[in-house]
Amino acid sequence: MPAATELSSPFVIPAPAVPTLEVEGGGLFPVRRIYCVGRNYAAHTREMGHDPEREEPFFFSKPADAVVANGGDVPYPPRTSDYHYEVELVAALKDGGRDIPVTEALDKVFGYAVGLDMTRRDLQAIAKKAGRPWDLAKGFDHSAPCGPITPAATFGIPDKGEIRLTVDCGTRQKGDLSDMIWSVAETISYLSGFVELQAGDLIFTGTPDGVGPVVPGNRLVGHIDGLADLVVWVI
Repeated sequence: MPAATELSSPFVIPAPAVPTLEVEGGGLFPVRRIYCVGRNYAAHTREMGHDPEREEPFFFSKPADAVVANGGDVPYPPRTSDYHYEVELVAALKDGGRDIPVTEALDKVFGYAVGLDMTRRDLQAIAKKAGRPWDLAKGFDHSAPCGPITPAATFGIPDKGEIRLTVDCGTRQKGDLSDMIWSVAETISYLSGFVELQAGDLIFTGTPDGVGPVVPGNRLVGHIDGLADLVVWVI
């Protein structure tokens, strides 16, 4: 009999790995897409020079492989001298759809985590002034650190609880999930009117006020009551 031949891959280059996050209690969550909602806390909206009235939410994206797992290093990115943190609640979806009713939106959530929307603030300011996209200010390598995902059944309804960020033991951001302009359910529902959400999607839900710069050597700890802390180092 002829010797067995190995099955060849259909890909012309090695297929990229699937980005994953740890789940509290065991297992890995595969990341499909990352969506972020902007200016979802009134105090942060004022901090950024805008009116905090309840206008329609807007979104931007990060690549899935921008995630950095808990305990990881966050390299200071090139072409910026004003690198900022933004601590956020992250919703990880187990299901999706289009035009999801608000009343059904939380049923699509697998769990929640603490995340950081890392931002090249100087590049963002230049893009805003020129009316250009924010991609290189928001969606770059290592720009989405995210802690372990706590299943929704354990965490409960994401409508209250302290959210806090410390940098080298000093508190920089502090707020409450109840301060969100748009709730998690409303955010999921609204976003699903523009794109078909699917299992594996992460939704960063906005940050409280107190955003500011970091430098290499800083240790960042993101905290939300009821979730595992996110700890990363800027290198």
